Amino acid sequence: MLTTATLAFWLIACLAAWMQTLTGFALGLILMGGVGLLGLMPLPEAAVVTSILVVTNGAIVLWRGWREVDVAALRLYLAGTLPTLIIGYALLHYLAGTALWLLQLLLGLVIVGSSIQLGLRPRPQEHRSPPASFIAFGAAGGIMGGLFSTAGPPIIYHIYRQPIAQIAIRSTLVAVFVLNQTFRLGLVVATDGIALPTLAAAAGAIPAVALGTLAARRWPPPLTPARMRQLAVGLLFCSGAALVGPALTRLAG
Repeated sequence: MLTTATLAFWLIACLAAWMQTLTGFALGLILMGGVGLLGLMPLPEAAVVTSILVVTNGAIVLWRGWREVDVAALRLYLAGTLPTLIIGYALLHYLAGTALWLLQLLLGLVIVGSSIQLGLRPRPQEHRSPPASFIAFGAAGGIMGGLFSTAGPPIIYHIYRQPIAQIAIRSTLVAVFVLNQTFRLGLVVATDGIALPTLAAAAGAIPAVALGTLAARRWPPPLTPARMRQLAVGLLFCSGAALVGPALTRLAG
């Protein structure tokens, strides 16, 4: 039986996939922000569903664009993200069992900070950064990916500073997200398993993600890439601020 919460979740998933396809980021952030704001499901469960949907969206996007991936950058980012993703995942379980309001506060701060960072589009450098910087920014993304299935912002900021073609940047980002979330799902299966309600929520949202992805590719809006980026950043900031407010009230109390 469909509920209002289920339909709302599917609608958010469709919007997030649409935005992700047009901008190269935001699926996980929008989905986690919407779930946290509306209380549609527990955050650990929402993170699992987000991982499944990120993999689904990425598979669709990479179906034709996998040849454009910058393999050298991908390997370095993964060297940083995969170890720290385990740390973020452990931290999620600890906070979910001891201080749920603090977890909500962290999610809100991550989204607000990410929206500000994503709004400050960096200028490309003349020369490629050293390998250690790829690993370091990947490590920062891994913590966020383990916590909330949103490893994007640090990696996005770093890769847009590199002298890499835009199409390669988009494909590389999607590849990083897909492989990270596949690894995270492996952690979930190996530790807690995935409950049937979670699988049902993800299975129902997969058509919504596919619809949002295909709609963005076939009928893109009459907006410039810069305007679409501003729209995504504004949406993220508002959702993050709405999460931070109640959590800060709880902290003050």
